[in-house]
Amino acid sequence: MIDSIIQNLWLVWLLAGIVCLILEMMSNDFFIMCFAIGSLCASLISLGIDSIVVQVIVFVIFSLLSIFYVRPIALKYFHKGENQRLSNTDALIGREGKVTDKIESGGYGRVKIDGDSWKAKSVDGQEIGVGDDVRILRLDSIIATVEKC
Repeated sequence: MIDSIIQNLWLVWLLAGIVCLILEMMSNDFFIMCFAIGSLCASLISLGIDSIVVQVIVFVIFSLLSIFYVRPIALKYFHKGENQRLSNTDALIGREGKVTDKIESGGYGRVKIDGDSWKAKSVDGQEIGVGDDVRILRLDSIIATVEKC
């Protein structure tokens, strides 16, 4: 059994590379892909060289080279523009909405933005009437600070 595995060690390296690629599809951070590259290189080397030590050294060298050279290029290419994409409450800043409950002077009211109702206060403490258009300046937890448009 052991002799069979040692004679077909290239299949073990190939299987390890395929497993790493499958795991990479789930994580999408291009780190596990580097080990897949190392495994595939060790698989190719194992076709001609029977030494397990040499195969492990090839695996380590190509995995490290991939981490330092391939991964940054992959991150730059595939995750382009991800830092500028706003999500959640950050995407609401600068948006306009309508006052649904009067914002009292120095108090709170309600503003409807994209179908969602938010508790709101005026930036300058002035009263804003129902139906007025407002712009979101910032969000403090669940309270929107607004100004009249």
